[in-house]
Amino acid sequence: MGWVAAATDGYEVAVEDAKVVCRNVSGKRLRAIPKQLKEDPVIAELRQLVDWLERHTAQCLETAERWLLRALPVPAVLIVKVWPDEAWREVLRDLVIVPVDEHGAWDLARAGFLRAADERGLGVVDLDGESVRLTAARVAIPHPVLLGDLAELREFGVELEVRQSLEQLYRETWEIPADLDLKATVSTRYSDAWYEQLRQLTQRTVKLGYQVSGGYAICRVHDRGDLITARVWVGSDDPSCETETGGLEFVDGEGRQLTLGQVGPVAWSEGNRMAAALYAGRKTTEEEQ
Repeated sequence: MGWVAAATDGYEVAVEDAKVVCRNVSGKRLRAIPKQLKEDPVIAELRQLVDWLERHTAQCLETAERWLLRALPVPAVLIVKVWPDEAWREVLRDLVIVPVDEHGAWDLARAGFLRAADERGLGVVDLDGESVRLTAARVAIPHPVLLGDLAELREFGVELEVRQSLEQLYRETWEIPADLDLKATVSTRYSDAWYEQLRQLTQRTVKLGYQVSGGYAICRVHDRGDLITARVWVGSDDPSCETETGGLEFVDGEGRQLTLGQVGPVAWSEGNRMAAALYAGRKTTEEEQ
């Protein structure tokens, strides 16, 4: 936004990089807001605007991630409508999208990096490097484990100088191991992470964007059309007591425990992503360090 006059002494203020900045009557940019402007009503309004923009940006990112994790088809017209919004455009630009037909099937062969959206359709750079328009009524934002040759696609993304606000293409992924015990109900790869206090573990869980419910860190994903909840036991005792994480397990939408063989690739990847992140924050011994 441009400079606007403050209500005090001829100063001008603006919002740059999510901060309120100020310049004096001669146009010199100041390092900080002068004391006499601390209570200026124009500055107060701009600070409220900055707060709103930060919340709006976070909501855009959260919504787009929900589209990715829940495999939700998104109306193309919705993307066209929100594209002029800078916060939405920052989140959506460069995401890999695919057309979705009337039966809900994804056309992964026509995947492309989103670069534009208007009444002519969604402009993408396809996997051959060509700029094309997608005219499908709906599109999806695929989870990276569903994108085929992910390594090759990431290399192509580097060539295109892709920068994604939402972790998609460069999101950490875990593939289902070939030697996985399909009848087991718990994966212990990232279990037994010790924390000095339960509150440290729950705080880390929330900071990472996950929920804590009933003593579990949980991550909800839609995989192959079904709601799956990945969960790791974190504890439910006194927040000041020490605790260790449990194994990774999965339940369906009715709360029934699944065997690992019933877990699809997206739920497996996202569950392990959560478990690994909790494990990484553990208290380590000198030998482990």
